[in-house]
Amino acid sequence: MNKTFIVLLLLSIVLSLSAQKTTVVSPNRKIIVELFNTQGSEKGEWFLKVKISDKGKTSEIIPQITLGLDRSDQNFSKELKFLKAGKTLLINEEYTAIHGKRSQCSNSANEVVVTFENPTKARMNLILRAYNDGVAFRYELPEKSGSFVMKDELTAYSIPDSTKRWLQKFNPANEGLYTVMKDGEVQQDWAYPALFNTPEKDYWYLIHEADLDRNYCGTKLSNISDKTTYKLTFPDQWNGRGKGESLPTISLPWESPWRVIIAGSLADIVESTLVDDVCPPSVISRTDWIKPGVASWNYWSDNHGTRSYKTVCAFADLAAEMGWPYTLLDWEWDSMGDGGKLEDALTYIHSKGIKPLIWYNSGGDHTWVESTPKNRMLTHENRVEEFTKLKKLGVVGVKIDFFESEKQDMIKYYLDILDDAAKFEMLVYFHGCLVPRGWARTYPNLMTYEGVRGAEWYNNGPEFTSTAPEHNAVLPFTRNVVGAMDYTPVTFTNSQFPHITTYGHELALSVLFESGIQHFADRPEGYYSLPDAVRVFLKNVPNSWDNTKLLEGYPGKDIIIARQKGNKWYIGGINADNMQEKTRKLSFDFLPEGVKYKLILITDGKHDKEFYTQYLVVNKTSSVDVKLLRRGGFAACLSPVN
Repeated sequence: MNKTFIVLLLLSIVLSLSAQKTTVVSPNRKIIVELFNTQGSEKGEWFLKVKISDKGKTSEIIPQITLGLDRSDQNFSKELKFLKAGKTLLINEEYTAIHGKRSQCSNSANEVVVTFENPTKARMNLILRAYNDGVAFRYELPEKSGSFVMKDELTAYSIPDSTKRWLQKFNPANEGLYTVMKDGEVQQDWAYPALFNTPEKDYWYLIHEADLDRNYCGTKLSNISDKTTYKLTFPDQWNGRGKGESLPTISLPWESPWRVIIAGSLADIVESTLVDDVCPPSVISRTDWIKPGVASWNYWSDNHGTRSYKTVCAFADLAAEMGWPYTLLDWEWDSMGDGGKLEDALTYIHSKGIKPLIWYNSGGDHTWVESTPKNRMLTHENRVEEFTKLKKLGVVGVKIDFFESEKQDMIKYYLDILDDAAKFEMLVYFHGCLVPRGWARTYPNLMTYEGVRGAEWYNNGPEFTSTAPEHNAVLPFTRNVVGAMDYTPVTFTNSQFPHITTYGHELALSVLFESGIQHFADRPEGYYSLPDAVRVFLKNVPNSWDNTKLLEGYPGKDIIIARQKGNKWYIGGINADNMQEKTRKLSFDFLPEGVKYKLILITDGKHDKEFYTQYLVVNKTSSVDVKLLRRGGFAACLSPVN
C-alpha cells in the first residue's frame, strides 16, 4: 500500500476524531446525535449528524445539519469557539393529554448543553436531546438583557439524493398536496412537516419545529439556494398582506423553538408525540371543562348553511340523534334568517342538549376577507367583551379563521387568543392557519387546527376528486403526526364536486384522522340513511385516544391504524390505489393475552356505496382477511367479551 495514502488515511481519521466534540445517545441507545466542527478544530463552523443504531448496525440518516444564528449586532456561526459540553442530563417527565393520539405521554430524553463563544466573547448554547423516537435541539442566548433583530437562522438539513421525500409547497394556509420525490430537483419553499425515507429504505424521519413562542416567528424549509439542503427560512414579507415584520425581534435571554426530527420506522413516526413532548406543561390548572368530541357541521353541504335558522336546527337535531356533543355555527351566523336569529338558534341547540361552537374572522389588516364578524377577536379588549357575551349565551368554543401569516406578530396573536380563551373556559379551533407546533400541551383548550387540504376542497374545484384518495393515505404519515387535524371527514353524499372514495374509505377516516373536535361534515340525510351498524359506529367512535398503533401502510399507498379508548380498540384502513383492489390480512397481535374480543368489521361491499358487516370473536392470535375496493376502506371496533 502506498505510504502517502496511509498517512493521508491516518490524518483523515485523526481529523475526524478531533472534529467530533459531543455525542448524545437516546435512553434506548438507538438514536445518536453527534456534534462536529467543519475544520476539525476547536473553532469555526459546526454541524450535527443524526444516526440510528439497531441490531449491531449504525446508519447515518442525516449527514449534516448546519448550525448557527445571525443576529443584527453579531454573528453566531462562522467563528464559534467550543467552550464545553455539560454532563448528560436525563429528562424524564410523565404527563396526561386530554386529547390526541395517546393519553399517557412521556417526555424522556438524554440532554447535553454545549456552550460556544463568538469572537466578541458573546455566548451561544446549543441544547441537544436524543429521544427514543428522534432528536430535538434548540439555540439559547443566555445574556441577561437586550433586544435584537434575528437576521437569519442558519439551521439547514443536508438531504442526499436518492432520499425519498414527501413535501408540500409552502402556502400560509398550509392547504397543499404532498409531492413525492427522489431528489431535490424541485427548488422552492416547503411547509412543515417534511417526511424522508433514507436511500437504503431502512429508516424514516420527519422534520418539524415545536414550542414556537412570542419571541420568534414560524419558519419553513427552503432548498432554493442548494437543491440538497433544506434551510430554515423566515416568513415572506408578502404574507398577511405585507403586514408585520418578516424578521423576528428577540429579547434576551432567549431560546429558539425546538428543531424536531422524529426518526425510526414508519410506526415510530405515526405513533410519536415528540412535538408535544418537548413543549411546556399546561398553563391551565383546572381542565375538567375541556371535553373532546364530535361536532355536526353545515358548511360542507351548504356553504351558506348558518344563514338559515332551519338548517342550523337540522344540524342540532343531527348531533342529538347521533349523540355528538357539539354543533358548529359557521360564517354568516350574524345574518341568520329563515325563521330565527342567533339567539333563537342557540336556544334550540341547548334544548337538544348540544353545545354550540361559533365562527369568527380573525380580522385585522392581515386578511383580505371581509366576512363578518371581523374584528371581535383582534384585541384583548375585543376578546374579553366577546367571550363575556358568548359565556352568557352558552357558547363553549370559537373557530377563528384567516390568519394568513406566521410572522412574529401573528404568533403573538395566536397565543394571546389562547390565553384569553382559557380565562373564559372557551375551546379554540384555528382555521386557515399554521400547522401544530405543540401548543395543545400548553393550552389543552386548543382542540384542533385546519392547516390541511381537507374535505372542504370538494367545494373549491374538481381537482380534489381525483387527488383525495392518495392524499388521505399521506396525511397520517405527515400532517396528522404533529397534532390535531380538522380535515372535516366522513362524507357519504357529495358536495359541489363528487368524491370517488368508497363509503368504506370515508368511514375509515373517523379513526385514521385525529382531531380534538372532529367535525363530521355530511348533511343529516347522509348519516340517517346509513345501515344500522355504520350509524351505530359513528355514534360511538371516539376522537381522543389512549393509544395509537400503526399496523401497516406506506405513504400515499395504504394505511391501517388501530386506536385504543378504554378497553376498546378501533381500527381504520384505506386503500389509495385508483386501479387495484387489495386484500389485507388484519392481525390482532396488539391485543392482550387471554382476552377474547367481539369484532364488528365494516368493509367495502360489492360497490363503492355499499357496506358489508361481519360479527366475529377474535383474540391475540386471530387474523381476518379484509378486502378493500380501489379507493376503498374499512373500519372496525373491538370490545372485550365479558
